[in-house]
Amino acid sequence: MRIHIIGCSGSGKTYLARALSEKTHIPHFDLDDIQWDNGAQGYGIKRPPEERAALLQEILAKPDWIIEGVYYKWVHQSFADADIIYVLDMPGRVCKVRIILRSIRRKLGLEPGKRETLQSVCNLLRWTDTFLSRNMGEIRNMLSPYGGKVVWLRSRRDVQRIIKAQSIPVR
Repeated sequence: MRIHIIGCSGSGKTYLARALSEKTHIPHFDLDDIQWDNGAQGYGIKRPPEERAALLQEILAKPDWIIEGVYYKWVHQSFADADIIYVLDMPGRVCKVRIILRSIRRKLGLEPGKRETLQSVCNLLRWTDTFLSRNMGEIRNMLSPYGGKVVWLRSRRDVQRIIKAQSIPVR
């Protein structure tokens, strides 16, 4: 089983990926760990594209995977290889509240995560509007050839239905 989950920051990608991974025992991979050099001294240092591509190919070579992230321009092959693509298309206000709450939990040490700054959180909140207004349209167009295996999730109820299903529906 190969599952790709895409959506805005704060849409619930990691939550869904972890839940499906627990249920199916399929490893999940966060594209942020491929895009960003988490070992770098500063926050927000990108990996070189060729290193990023090699890391993605290592994942895609596995027989089963769950990949989640906001990225779409450099992950074409994962869309093609996926058995199912979940698109989390949540309202902007929901994503923004979740981003703020996640940031607070990380600052308090209640949740592991990136070394965010107040400025980076503010930038992410602004970027959310751009993602939802522009990038989501590009994603919709990019995924149109895969229509038979794309599932749009627009609410928490939709996500819970997928998690609680007896099996993962493959189209």
